[in-house]
This record gives sequence, C-alpha cells and structure tokens, in this order.
Amino acid sequence: MQSYTYINLRQRPQLMDSAAEWFSSKWRVPKAAYLECMEAYLQNETEYGWYLCLDGEEIVAGLGVIENDFHDRKDLSPNVCAVYTEPAHRGKGIAGQLLRRVVEELRSKGITPVYLLTDHTGFYERYGWSFLCMAQGDGEAEPSRMYIHQ
Repeated sequence: MQSYTYINLRQRPQLMDSAAEWFSSKWRVPKAAYLECMEAYLQNETEYGWYLCLDGEEIVAGLGVIENDFHDRKDLSPNVCAVYTEPAHRGKGIAGQLLRRVVEELRSKGITPVYLLTDHTGFYERYGWSFLCMAQGDGEAEPSRMYIHQ
C-alpha cells in the first residue's frame, strides 16, 4: 500500500521552486506566475494557497487556490485551479483528498464558498461540488462548467 503525504506549501516552503516548476510543466503557465502566487501565500498576503500530494519527496498531485481562474465570472471567487494528478497515481483518491483538504482549510478561515472551472462532468460531484453555471474561460472557444462548494 502506497503512503502519500498531503501538505500545503506553508508546511514545506522549501518546495516552492520545484512546485512552481511542476505546475508549470502540467499547465503551460509560466513558472513565474506560479512563483508570484506562491510567494504571496508564503508571505501571508493571501490565504489562497497551494496544496501538494507527495510520494516520498516526489510531487505526484497538486492544486492551487487563486482569486479567479481566468474566466469571465469575476464575481465568483476564490477558485480552485491547476488540479492535476500524475497518470501513474490516478484512481487512488488523491485529487479527492486534496479537494477535501482545501475546502476544509478555507472554511476554517471563513472562506466559503469556493469555485472551480472545468470541462469534467461527474468527477467533482463525488466530492461535494455542485454545478453552478457555465462560464467563459479567457481565450477559450466554448464555455466551461463552473462548480461551487459551500
């Protein structure tokens, strides 16, 4: 049985550079953009944070929380973003554990509801998320599904 460690970046700030590199490689967003958001979180400028799943010292999954996930519904904030699990580690409940952790941590700080923009259907519902509306992603041809967790 595999043993994973779930953390937020404040628990292991030394992972900031490798985490920014990891997220950048998955989503083709410049590493500098991740570093800027992560630095604000580590400096306590925001409670919108970054969450990782580690297998030993290897990042195998992660997600972030940001003001807006590049969509036209600026009134819906904060947004879970960059949800990704390495293919070899999928189907093991990792994303669900990360999603539960972020919702619980934000709720403990009085931050609720939380939103998420995705093209997936049926996945997020398993973890208490509800479809809210369609939202237009910046630069996207078609609208995507906006979910809410209260």
